Parts: sequence; structure tokens; C-alpha cells
Amino acid sequence: MSTGPGVVLDLIRSGAATTRRELVDRLGWSRVTLSRRLDELLGAGLIETVGQQSSSGGRPPEQFAIAADAGVILAIDVGGSHTRIGVTDLSSAVLTEDEADIGLFDGPDEIFSWAMQVFDFLLPRVGRSRAHVKAVGVGVPGPVDVTTNLLGTPQNDRRWEGIRIEDYLAQYLDRAVVAVDRDVNIMALGEHRLAWPGYRDLVVVKVGMGIGCAFVWNGGVYRGARGGAGTISAPRTGRPSDPLVRLEQVASGRVIRDRLAEAGRTVSTSAEIVALARSGDRLVVQLVEECGELIGAALADVVGLVNPEAVVVGGNLAGAGERFLGAIRAGILGTTHPFSRRGLQIEASRLGPKAGVRGASLIAQDALFDAERVERTLREEPAFRLDTPSVSFA
Repeated sequence: MSTGPGVVLDLIRSGAATTRRELVDRLGWSRVTLSRRLDELLGAGLIETVGQQSSSGGRPPEQFAIAADAGVILAIDVGGSHTRIGVTDLSSAVLTEDEADIGLFDGPDEIFSWAMQVFDFLLPRVGRSRAHVKAVGVGVPGPVDVTTNLLGTPQNDRRWEGIRIEDYLAQYLDRAVVAVDRDVNIMALGEHRLAWPGYRDLVVVKVGMGIGCAFVWNGGVYRGARGGAGTISAPRTGRPSDPLVRLEQVASGRVIRDRLAEAGRTVSTSAEIVALARSGDRLVVQLVEECGELIGAALADVVGLVNPEAVVVGGNLAGAGERFLGAIRAGILGTTHPFSRRGLQIEASRLGPKAGVRGASLIAQDALFDAERVERTLREEPAFRLDTPSVSFA
């Protein structure tokens, strides 16, 4: 086991141990060794003392926490037709955010140019500038190859295939740590850590113009061998030998949009579909319910395979409310195995629209404070301080 400062930082950041006594008990180190590591982290501005715990007698023990104000994280949650961005502190608390009807089909050049313009407007509102940005987290609606960090195939828009998002952001922020993942994975991470912390196994579904599915297994997001876990196929309606069809091709906001177009009606975004559903538009409500039933039927197999504690439904289309969620719930409970559905919770996202921004910030925070990265930086740059503007956290 490593005895470097990165291990100490991990325990403090997670809240598993925040005092000297707790850290010694967890690590089994001498107090001298622990003091040396804490001094390194304090000297680098990575942690700070945040007061003292209550004590039954004697001097209360001091507590340590991440130096949340030592910089900021930029979070970008790219959707099919809608994108949300936020500025957070280094503990991933949202300081300010914005959103717009711009998304995947506007292409990466347009998305990141727009995002940086908005960030340049938002940062001064919280007393910061680009020089204070330590990390960027990005969620994209398509697979990310974990072995190369390249966006995988297939993407819903070919302009996103095979690109490395770090290269796009380098022209704006060449010294920030960049972390990228599928949009539904960042949503799952945010939901798990911040809204379902006592749950170890979740299935998380994001439904907007497209559909994504993510798995939290044993407390961590499961990405598969190359980042492709979570592609769900539509329920089979033909011969077993027929090719599988992706679920979003038969049940998604895009399908509802196309069905409405056939009826001579025009909508562009999932938010417009939700507004019509909530107003009681009969055709839209019917299409939303049909979509939910198909999604539920497809998820029944997933529930049977992985036996989660809960299925969490988010994304813009979840804003359609109980008609949509109820249809998904009926599709799952009506077809899955009795043992698999015992105790199963099927709920809307607890973080709602903020799940993506919170999750994007969390993946950036994880990358920024990665134990090996911390130890390498402190070893190679003894004078390093995190709160120094415009420096590289290599």
C-alpha cells in the first residue's frame, strides 16, 4: 500500500477520515509519517483545516478538507438538443450555471466555442477568470473509449467520432486537467454520490432526444472494457436471427419528434415535447406513454441481468412527469422476474436537471485529485501550490 500523500488526500476528500486520529486508524501509519504527508498537502494548498469536531473532553481534534476555494472546475453536460454548463468549486458545489438549446447536432466546434463564451461571462460573476480554472469535466451523448480517450463509434453525429475533446479545449485552457465521459455516466456518478449515497447498485437511464443507460455496480460506475457498457437494444419483435435495433431508434424524443412531424406538427427539442405533454396535448401524451412502455420493457431484461436496488430515470423527457415514469415502471414491473423486482425502486432523478453538471464536475475533481497525479506533481514540483493561477497540475 502506498504511503504517499495521495492516499491521505483520497480519504479526506471522500469524508472517510478527516482528523489525524481517524487517518492514523484507517492507514495504520505512525503519527510522524501522517504529519509529514499532511504538511505536504497543506503546503501545496490541496487541503485546509476547517474547524474542529466536538469533543467529550480535552482539545477537540482539527478537521481537514479539500481546499474548495483554491480554484474552480468547469462542467459541461452536452445533450442531443440542450446543453447545461456550470462553474463549481473544487468540492463540486455549483457556484453558477447556464443552459441553452444547443447540442450534439451543432457539432463540437460550435458547442465548445459557445461554452467558453458563456464561461467567460460566468466566471467574473464568482470573482474568477480562466486563470483559476483547474479542471474541466465534459459529458457527451455517445461512447468514450477509455483506452484512448477518443470519442467512439457510432456517434449520432459523425462530426463527434474519433475526436479528443482535450484537443478542442486546449486552445482555451491549455493548463487545465480535462476529464470526459458519456453523459449518462456522469449523471449516474452525480446521482450515486450526491443523491443515492447508500445504494451500491443502480441502473440510471437518461432520456432526451436519445437514450443512454449507465450502471453503478458496487459503488462505482461500470464502463465496460472500452467504455461501451449501457447500449440497450429494443425489445425483439421479429425473428431471433434479426439484427438488434438500438432502443433510441424506437423510443426516444427523436422518435416522438418524427411521429409528430408525420402528423404535420413541428417540435425541435425534448423540452418542447415535455411542455406539450404537461399541457395535456393528447397526441404527445400518447406518444410519451408509448415511449415509456417500450423503455420499461427493454429495461426489464437489464433489471433481470444486474438486479439493481433502483432504476433512476433522468434527462429532459423525465420532465413529462408521472405519465412517462409510470409507463416505464409498468413496463419493468409487468415483465421482469418476480425476484428481480422485489424491493426495486423506480424513481425520477433526485438531482433533476443538475445531475449532469454535478457529475461532470465530479469526474473532473476525480481526475484533478487522482492520487498518482498528486504524488507525481508534488515529487516533480516541490514548490507547487494549487491556488496559484495559471500553473499546470501535470
